[in-house]
Amino acid sequence: MLRAILFALSKLSWAQRLIMRWGFAWRTASRFIAGEKLEDAIQVVQTLNSQGIQASLDPLGENTLRPEDAVQATADILQILDRIKQAGVQSNVSIKLTQVGLALGDDLCKENLVRILKRAQSYGNFIRLDMEDSSYTDRTLNLYHQMRAAGFDNVGVVIQTCLFRSENDIRSLASEIAKVRLCKGAYKEPPEIAYPKKADVDAAFDRLTECLFDEALTTYDPALLIDPIIPPIPAIATHDPIRIENAKKYAEKISLPQSAFEFQMLYGIRRDLQQNLAAQHYRVRIYVPYGTRWYPYFMRRMAERPGNLWILISNLFRR
Repeated sequence: MLRAILFALSKLSWAQRLIMRWGFAWRTASRFIAGEKLEDAIQVVQTLNSQGIQASLDPLGENTLRPEDAVQATADILQILDRIKQAGVQSNVSIKLTQVGLALGDDLCKENLVRILKRAQSYGNFIRLDMEDSSYTDRTLNLYHQMRAAGFDNVGVVIQTCLFRSENDIRSLASEIAKVRLCKGAYKEPPEIAYPKKADVDAAFDRLTECLFDEALTTYDPALLIDPIIPPIPAIATHDPIRIENAKKYAEKISLPQSAFEFQMLYGIRRDLQQNLAAQHYRVRIYVPYGTRWYPYFMRRMAERPGNLWILISNLFRR
């Protein structure tokens, strides 16, 4: 029930206006968000790189409702790519397609996405298309396929194991040698299309990890895995120690080299686990979100782990 309330609050504009005025809300959110400015995020990436960890910059924003805002979001993403090149940091970029116009129409979104991929391609960089709620799954995958068909091999996608459909999606993408980020899912989905129980989501996560690892083994080429900006085929995105251990054990079982996959985590969550994996010479990439539109992202972090809510409440009583 608490998770459902937090997910609902993440979509309410009045709640956003109220909570973003609370200074203590930002103090709590800053555990998970690198800052409000690009330079804040670049500094975080530099620190991560010094620890042997790569990054994916995540400019916060979604559900853009005006064409001019989608164009501005596109310009902002181009600026991120420019800055990564200038700073020489080991980071790619993750974007939400509704940020660049998907809610307004596929044509506008496609036009903006092509601009982004061309700029990234010119720098030897990579763009990950984040997956949003299930109402956008087909359209996101369709645009991904269109970009690959247009010759862009510097684009990847995200699959959420909470959805029933994801096993078929993974097998289809694996056959295309797609770069896939596998995660459990950060949205409240209806029970007719998604697993309602955590144990079922976890089991699906392990199955699909094995599917991606099997495909990565058949295409393994060490010469293609030396660039810290470009991710390998499987990106296993979880903070769950059991899922991580299962992935490590399966990789060892099939003799998949550590360089052929990477673990991905979110900024500010399980830093100890991130550093331990890097110390064991696994590839680790951290999603580094930043920007002024932090409210929906912050509320989803609260919903995913309601224990985080008590951090917010404790700040409230320290005011």
